[in-house]
Amino acid sequence: MLGYSRLHCGRLRCERTEKVDISIRQDEAPGKSTSGDSNSDNNTPECCGDERRTGEPRPPSSPNTQAEEEGWSDAVQDITIPSYTDTCGPTQKMPATASVVDFFQLFVPDNVIQNMVTQTNMYAKKYQERFGSEEGWHNVTVPEMKAFLGFVISTSVHRCESVLSIWSSGFFANKSIAPKMSQARFEKILKYFHVVAFRSSHGSQGLYKIQPFLDSLQQSFSSTLHPSQTQVLHEPLIDEDPVFIATCMERELRKRKKRKFSLWVRQCSSTGFICQIYVHLKEGPGPDGLDTLKNKPQLHSLVAKQLCQDLSGRNAIIFTGPSITSLHLFQEFEKQDIYCCGLLSSRKSDCTGLPQSMLSNSEVLQHRGQSRTKMKGNMSLICWYNKGNFRFLTNAYSPSKQGVIIKRKRGEIPCPLAVEAFAAHLSYICKYDDKYSKYFIFHKPNKTWQQVFWLTISMAINNAYILYKMSDVYQVKRYSRAQFGERLVKELLDLDDCSPSA
Repeated sequence: MLGYSRLHCGRLRCERTEKVDISIRQDEAPGKSTSGDSNSDNNTPECCGDERRTGEPRPPSSPNTQAEEEGWSDAVQDITIPSYTDTCGPTQKMPATASVVDFFQLFVPDNVIQNMVTQTNMYAKKYQERFGSEEGWHNVTVPEMKAFLGFVISTSVHRCESVLSIWSSGFFANKSIAPKMSQARFEKILKYFHVVAFRSSHGSQGLYKIQPFLDSLQQSFSSTLHPSQTQVLHEPLIDEDPVFIATCMERELRKRKKRKFSLWVRQCSSTGFICQIYVHLKEGPGPDGLDTLKNKPQLHSLVAKQLCQDLSGRNAIIFTGPSITSLHLFQEFEKQDIYCCGLLSSRKSDCTGLPQSMLSNSEVLQHRGQSRTKMKGNMSLICWYNKGNFRFLTNAYSPSKQGVIIKRKRGEIPCPLAVEAFAAHLSYICKYDDKYSKYFIFHKPNKTWQQVFWLTISMAINNAYILYKMSDVYQVKRYSRAQFGERLVKELLDLDDCSPSA
């Protein structure tokens, strides 16, 4: 996550791959806005990695320090943002008789599956024309493609070493679905499976093999649910399962290449619904010139603009982590009626235009809950102390309004309202991330486009479950996320017994 993904574990991180060295006790983490367990009080806290400890000298002022201080004032004023223009909720009412696969097909409809069939057959034909025909091969049908998807999706609810383990006689075998298709047929479809078989004259960027699918998915994410006013930009948790990694032999680990992409999402902080996705390739050309950028703050700023391009004029509030938070970006968003609240880090954030006196520890706050604020127009820069200095940039909350962080042992810790809001909304996203990321498809192909495809399919299933829980169908049959996944697999495989296991 972005600077907050492990708030409940007692360590605040800036992206999961680049830590900010903040170590604070669990009961003192800023992301805990509700009661929760806490660690021992004997832990020795460390200050933020981009901060200096109390008493350390202030670094020499840069020539432009005075200019950057201009316009920022200690005098605070109330601000009011306009009302949100959308009503949160699904855009269409699903009938009470709707099946699980009906919710899935809001994002992966029949025409998309038919295209997979066409492209897979085209690729198989071209491949065999070049390398020779394969005995026993015949064109894939739509029912077979749905079954193929079902087999791979089954690894999200029944973890196994490989999707081929379904047909094995070992611990990971799945006898309930294996008879639906032979292993040999599944392997042939897996060999030739394509979403776009051949590069077109217009598709030269790295994800051309799934770009039409991503475009369709983006459209369905945007059109099936109106998110709440508060939304979060972050990288979802997509790390490898540590239990599986521990069982891998060294030979298998060497074959598992490092991911060549990062995936960013805009996520509703009230429902967990993923509203938009953006895939950034770490190598090679990409759309909008983003993949050629080496400057991380500039890259993350452009990613944020891509994710929020359809929010203009809606008065949404966006929460961001240190890599995205910047004064220039927030000012641009404000012109589009998009308001922001972000965590700042002097090492990870673009701090251009911010007062250096607020970014250093020359005037260290001494007591938990103390804060200091400077304002410039509607923008507030807040420094809040809780066993370390945490800095927030926002134009979405009045700096004069106060909130609290509630701790079971220490009671209420006072804080500006922006800090309370940031902690509450990010805490929900972290819990959602931890709960639902374990249902991501476990099939791990080597090709980047296939990795992205199955990851986004997993996100589509999670979104489908959210819509299911918001529908009348949920009042009739209350499936857990695991049961929802099992039912989806059986319906895709067209099995007679579609009741999920308890």
